Amino acid sequence: MQARELYCSTWFLKARDYVEAHALPWFILSAKYGLVNPDQVIQPYNLTLKDMAADERRAWARMVASGLQGKCEKGTFIIIFAGQYYREYLIPVIEGWGCEIEVPLRGLGIGQQLKWLKNNTSQKMDRMCGLN
Repeated sequence: MQARELYCSTWFLKARDYVEAHALPWFILSAKYGLVNPDQVIQPYNLTLKDMAADERRAWARMVASGLQGKCEKGTFIIIFAGQYYREYLIPVIEGWGCEIEVPLRGLGIGQQLKWLKNNTSQKMDRMCGLN
């Protein structure tokens, strides 16, 4: 099924609502498939970066960066909702391209994250590539 429909947690649905409300490009960070377009058809899986060693997460980040390169040009504002394991090796690469990164949910508990997503869904941003 389409990746945007495959993930169905409350958190993901709120994050999806947020990025879609801005009508700007967004992507899913998949532990199995890397950078995924929301309309891409993928198979269900049970894998998380939390279960991977640091060298595997670095290789995953290089794969994702390779897929992202050219989609977000220098100066692009990128907001990342993904957790620490998904962004730890990816952010330095993207920053090296001259993109501006924001991680608004950093340090928030799940309840606080859901509240933030709900409260901020209607706010508009000029440039963004959303990464869930």
